[in-house]
Amino acid sequence: MPGSSSSHHVSRRAALTLGLGAAASVSLPGPRAAAAVSAVGGERLGRSGVQVASGTPRLPKLAAQAWLVADHDSGDVLASYDAHRALPPASTLKMLFADTVLPKFGRASVHKVTAADLAGIPYGSSLVGVQAGTSYTVEQLWQGVFLRSGNDAVHVLASMNGGVGETVRQMQARAKDLQANDTHVVSPDGFDHKGQVSSAYDLTLFARAGLKNEDFRGYCATKTADFPAGGKKTFQIQNTDRLLTGQGVAAYQGLIGVKNGYTSHAGNTFTGAATRGGRTLLVTVMHPKSGYEAVYEETAALLDWGFAAAGKADPVGTLVTPLSEQPKGAAAAKPRAGAAGSVGAPVAASTTSHMDDWAFGGSAAVAVLAGGGLLALRRRGRERPAGRRRRQG
Repeated sequence: MPGSSSSHHVSRRAALTLGLGAAASVSLPGPRAAAAVSAVGGERLGRSGVQVASGTPRLPKLAAQAWLVADHDSGDVLASYDAHRALPPASTLKMLFADTVLPKFGRASVHKVTAADLAGIPYGSSLVGVQAGTSYTVEQLWQGVFLRSGNDAVHVLASMNGGVGETVRQMQARAKDLQANDTHVVSPDGFDHKGQVSSAYDLTLFARAGLKNEDFRGYCATKTADFPAGGKKTFQIQNTDRLLTGQGVAAYQGLIGVKNGYTSHAGNTFTGAATRGGRTLLVTVMHPKSGYEAVYEETAALLDWGFAAAGKADPVGTLVTPLSEQPKGAAAAKPRAGAAGSVGAPVAASTTSHMDDWAFGGSAAVAVLAGGGLLALRRRGRERPAGRRRRQG
């Protein structure tokens, strides 16, 4: 059961359990699907609407535009809704950034930040408070990425990795290797940029790949850390993953991360992983229709459902193996039993592409920030309570 909470939180969680029943071979119509939806992971995952096996517990009532529940170890997808729908990912895209860049630098390595490292950060970004002229360990920079979703820390690490453009290229190559074919990377920070999209399926692939890395797993599970403030001073940063910290919603028992995100265009996105009874589940929720806490509440409800359904539900698809980990010469991974259809082929849909009606505002670049300038802005990067304006990324 989830961690303790007030009766308000319990009633909100309970309300989610009153929804959709699991009928045999459920495939309910959903909102606009992509014109050519990927079927990586199995044909059913390419369909619009809810995909779930018969005989499973009743699904919770959900308002998200896309979601997915999968077993981390087996890769079985237990249920999904518009799994391959292309949507703006917000800061959950930082999981792919970490998958790509984190293995390249030792956590004890030290980097002295320059003004050039901080150039081009989108206006309105979430910031951890990185300052030009201050030295940081790689570990501290990654804490800034995972705990505070700091786009300043992302841009410093991208600069260390050869620059933003090179990092984007590497991220797209990593997405291709993971068979995350719904993902198009424009910026490593996940901020709103025209054409930058991912899917519930792809974000779950990123989380699964990342959790194989001990450092990735450690960072996303860290609740608080001391961050350099210049000289010998530090200030404390707290993880903005509310299911981990219990801020605003009940902390979820057994949660190990992974990453949340918010932008004004994307709304709220979240991929979470939790372990109970030796089983680890992954859940991705994208764009609940209303309410800042909804992304956490719906994730918790789907985790509850997944632990109840595990061992009872035939999979409706599978999380595929990265191409680099497949036997030499092997084709795309085949779906597990219960995941009907071929893997990797596009599935025609009668509705128009979601990307076609995507409207973005331009992202103005931040002027070069030096000295204590970014530190003075760090309050802007803090996640705000529900109902108040929040910084993005």
